[in-house]
Amino acid sequence: MFKDTKKRSVYEHLFFFNAVWVEYFAKIVYNKRVYARSDSMVENICAPATPYGSAAISIIRCSGPEAIELVNKIFKGSNLLKAQSHTIHHGYIMDEQTVIDEVLCNVFIAPHSYDGENTVEINCHGGVLVTSKVLQLLLTNGFRLAERGEFSKRAFLNKRLDFTQAEAIMDIIGAKNDIALKASEGSLRKTTSNLIRDFREKLLDILAKIAVNIDYPEYEDSLVVTNEYLSNVLTEMLKNMEEIIANSKISTLAIQGVKTAIVGKPNVGKSSILNYLLNEDKAIVSNIPGTTRDLVEGSLNVGNITLHLIDTAGIRESEDAVEKIGIERSNKILAEADLVLLVLDASTALEKADLELLEITKNKKRIILANKVDLLPKWHLADVIEFSTVNKTGFNELCQKLDEVTCINQLNVAEGKFLANERQLNLMQKAYQSLKQALSASQMGLDIDLVEIDIKAAFDSLGIITGEATPDELLTALFTKFCLGK
Repeated sequence: MFKDTKKRSVYEHLFFFNAVWVEYFAKIVYNKRVYARSDSMVENICAPATPYGSAAISIIRCSGPEAIELVNKIFKGSNLLKAQSHTIHHGYIMDEQTVIDEVLCNVFIAPHSYDGENTVEINCHGGVLVTSKVLQLLLTNGFRLAERGEFSKRAFLNKRLDFTQAEAIMDIIGAKNDIALKASEGSLRKTTSNLIRDFREKLLDILAKIAVNIDYPEYEDSLVVTNEYLSNVLTEMLKNMEEIIANSKISTLAIQGVKTAIVGKPNVGKSSILNYLLNEDKAIVSNIPGTTRDLVEGSLNVGNITLHLIDTAGIRESEDAVEKIGIERSNKILAEADLVLLVLDASTALEKADLELLEITKNKKRIILANKVDLLPKWHLADVIEFSTVNKTGFNELCQKLDEVTCINQLNVAEGKFLANERQLNLMQKAYQSLKQALSASQMGLDIDLVEIDIKAAFDSLGIITGEATPDELLTALFTKFCLGK
């Protein structure tokens, strides 16, 4: 089988006796995942899991190797050390002989808890004073205050959550519409993780086969990885990635909201439209051109579409120093916007500034509003919504157009073929570009070991999405966005 078996070590003879084991070993090498248990994880931590304030119940979460024992020392009731996991116990939190509060304690024994640690959740009466007293007692009896997101970080390090699930927790809390909520719940149920894992498994299989071909070319039973084989596999993967990237661009708009710039020349009614859509006097309205000099913002839900509206200063040539700053900001927002509401004044003839804005925005997602149609319209254009804040016309047509332009309601949440946020989408696009380079190199007939470099880069980019190849600084950046009790 081997050309020179005398040079093979005993280990190689025992392990590399067929192609299945060769590839299995290669996969282990490529997919090595080791999480060192940090010193902070041997500490016992606590933090409020509910906001401070007047409420019926306030929950303080305690976690760590000695969490149950330490809470039991200040708890008068049943012995928590003998409690079964996922049970609730009535009693009192005591500061020596003084009753602090009557409570219910939920006990969760590791690893069957949120963060994989021994956990006690103390349900005390709501209110700032009683919560503070219980928390202070815990801090003087062996606990330290948890850092922001530390419970979820421990859950990740203990493999109770992966990176996408951790992000989904924050997305669920911040969900502003049904699609965003369902998409986030899907991520929490590992829909996103499984999607990424499927891609990584396919890439891992390719990398394992390449490793065998390069390191053990004499092994006759292994599959010979040819450029033709790589081209077929990579072409299919790229096709699937394209679908996911397209869907993900829609899903991120649904989850994060559509950054919408209201633009137009001065005095076309941008501020009136903002106030009308938000149903409040958010922006100052005046007949004097150039009234809006700074950005005015507000959020609006239109069905499953969340718009982050930004009323910009009127775009025109100006010598006023302050107005010029506002116009510069308007141009910046225009460039960054996901959607543009271009407002034109239907009661006056189109001017050079209007035509320039039509040209500037032609390659962006936009909706054109012909405002002030309650006055005598002076022009008509195709694919323009006639709008009037006075007669309250055009809103239904605007909602229909939003659905058409954003495609959010066309997203099939049940299929789960999308990613949940910009970070994940950017990494998927990075992996896509790496595989495109690999495919190009393969089609050019370059050596397999050179093609392997781009495939490995794609494999690593996808691993960062789920946290299987994530730098420590990225973990810190994510979990510090959480509140203390998470």
